[in-house]
Amino acid sequence: MDVETIRKIRPSLRRYLDEFNGCFVKSASRRHMQTYVTGQLSGLERKSIEPIADAAGVPPRTLQEFLSLFRWDEGAVRDRLQRRVARRQGHPHSVGIIDETSFVKKGNKTAGVQRQFCGSVGKTENCVISVHLGYATPEFHTLLDGELYLPEETWHEDRERCRRAGIPDDVVYRPKWRMALEQVHRAYTNGLRFAWLTFDEGYGGKPPFLRALDEVGQNYVGEVPASFRVWTRQPEVMYREHESHRRTGRPRKFPRLKVQTNPTVEVRNILTYSPVMRRESWQEYRIKDGAKGPIVWEAKRILVWLADEDGLPTRAHHLVVARNVLDPGEVKYFLSNAPEETTVEILLLVAFSRWRVERMFQDSKGELGMDHFEVRRYISIKRHLIVSCVSHLFLAEFWLANREKKNRTHDRSGSDRHRSTGAHLAPAWALHTSDRPVHQPAVGEDPAPERQSAPVPPQANTATSAQNRRQTQGHPHLPMAPDLAL
Repeated sequence: MDVETIRKIRPSLRRYLDEFNGCFVKSASRRHMQTYVTGQLSGLERKSIEPIADAAGVPPRTLQEFLSLFRWDEGAVRDRLQRRVARRQGHPHSVGIIDETSFVKKGNKTAGVQRQFCGSVGKTENCVISVHLGYATPEFHTLLDGELYLPEETWHEDRERCRRAGIPDDVVYRPKWRMALEQVHRAYTNGLRFAWLTFDEGYGGKPPFLRALDEVGQNYVGEVPASFRVWTRQPEVMYREHESHRRTGRPRKFPRLKVQTNPTVEVRNILTYSPVMRRESWQEYRIKDGAKGPIVWEAKRILVWLADEDGLPTRAHHLVVARNVLDPGEVKYFLSNAPEETTVEILLLVAFSRWRVERMFQDSKGELGMDHFEVRRYISIKRHLIVSCVSHLFLAEFWLANREKKNRTHDRSGSDRHRSTGAHLAPAWALHTSDRPVHQPAVGEDPAPERQSAPVPPQANTATSAQNRRQTQGHPHLPMAPDLAL
């Protein structure tokens, strides 16, 4: 964004940041917050502390201290951001998206850094990883939360190294799925509700994570690894010993599976060996229109049963197997706890909406410089991630408001008359209304334990694999073009 655009948006940016004033002890910290956010929204090529400070005419050391030393409550900033989203962007068809991103870093001093798989470059690299929660509606998306991941062996078990990086003793290793679950619960506390939650196989492959979502009545559609095990036929359970089989010695634990019950199978083998799945026919679905034509996947769905913490079968879940029509070797497995009457179309809409969080990461890194940070200490990185969420929300709201303004002054284009083969997964939103609206509670209300009906998610856009998820050209970026009239 150029200087003229910054000048135009300054009043609205000031009003926006005033909502966070109560999170800062001193007025100097509030000024530094405005300087930092303005720098992230600017057209600077590099948006680390020094270029932002130089552009604002302040000593770089003051912004360094703003992130590392000044007293202010970054958790309260996150809470106010989420309450604003709940108040202004609540939607009955919202989708919460869990994902992680990575930042390449040199050396071994940055908190959380180690050699590990780095999704940003697609290979093992020296990097840090953060876990995020995104929020998407048909017309809007933004980042709600972000936390630095602390590796177990190289950091958690070396508390002296943690202290040198400013990591408090109470900050310990947590699996990424547990971090994601805590972020979802924080969003609930701040009044946000998700009609759906979606995530990749790194989270879908963790049964405790899936059970925790089920316990709070959260509908989800998540990708699971090919090795994930399920029952394709509900196994039989014994609730008490039969009289003729009663024996002396230590009593058996009940309920328990019958000895001769059917075994669990890996989902990758279901297509080949399950007669239930073989009886289902493939149905084609157009995910989106790409540059070289429509992107079409075919899918089929059966009901399966998972093992609970005691090894007993849960209620029925959906297993959707989808494969790329142009590359049948690319197969995805999606699991959902939605009501049994939920259609495959809706499940795929949720499953393929995960591209939205990749776009959020692209905008946060490309437009806001979220990956430009050069700080090393834990508190500085933690605050940088939260402030980046604040900047992204302003950017998203700015883009939405100006798009609506343009829509009011220009006639909207007609409906798509050119249908490709297969069912279309990106139809007009009005064609997909839920029979029963999702309850949107007031801020602070506890999440309802009852499972909601299965509302339709925001439209899907892309079906790229994990290796090329960054190709999300179907939805516009969120740049602040200088010619937008405010």
